[in-house]
Amino acid sequence: MSGHRIRNTLARTTLAIGLAAGLAAGLQGCVLALAGAAGGGALVATDRRTVGTQTEDREIQVKALSQLSNNLPQDSHINVAVFNRRVLITGEVPDDASKQKAETLVRGINNVNSVVNELAVQPASSFSSRSNDAYLEGRVKTALIAEKYISANNFKVVSERGIVYLMGLVTQEEGGIAAAATSQVPGVVQVVKVFQYIQPQEAAALNAAAQSGASAPGAASAPAISSDATAGAVPDSSVSARPLDQQAPAPVTNSSPAKPGTVAAPK
Repeated sequence: MSGHRIRNTLARTTLAIGLAAGLAAGLQGCVLALAGAAGGGALVATDRRTVGTQTEDREIQVKALSQLSNNLPQDSHINVAVFNRRVLITGEVPDDASKQKAETLVRGINNVNSVVNELAVQPASSFSSRSNDAYLEGRVKTALIAEKYISANNFKVVSERGIVYLMGLVTQEEGGIAAAATSQVPGVVQVVKVFQYIQPQEAAALNAAAQSGASAPGAASAPAISSDATAGAVPDSSVSARPLDQQAPAPVTNSSPAKPGTVAAPK
């Protein structure tokens, strides 16, 4: 492998296992890491997205990884997560020009509804920070599974420098429950909501459609509620700024405003 590492969900999971097993030395190497965030693997039958939208999301992810791998500086570290044709870009780039270039490249991909650019202009995160992120993603997923009034299948979890981003097609109540649960996970320094909000009746219809294997009308175009709140960069040292057993709930914010992408015309 020369120059670039494409780090998908399986790789991030392997990283966490490798850390626990003392295999960290074998994971050293390239500086640029491009990743699909949590939620990879087989299509989920209980996902509120249609099967077609889940497939499109994976295609968008592959195209974004290719574009960014070929066009950004090698000292960048970028993760890509896609949910319901909304693309979240996280990680670190060396300058503002690279940050804007990454966004422009992703916005130009067919079927991308919107792009949320949460890249930080700073040196690439450390190996220990990335290992911690892999661990936190697992902890957050476990916390969401334990919540009685939400389904963890409706959320995608991405961790970057201890900042946890939550994506999903959810009601405002569901989003609030998930964010609150995530803020209580030890090691999480900030929670950023990147949700696309739907009404409770829409959620019920989508749940029924997912359970039956049918496609509910409007599932791929549920309205998003945007916000001008922007998540700030958090340095690596923030991950261990407080003893875990004394940590107060992490602050919860909204993501940067989503910017329109390029959606293919209906066939």
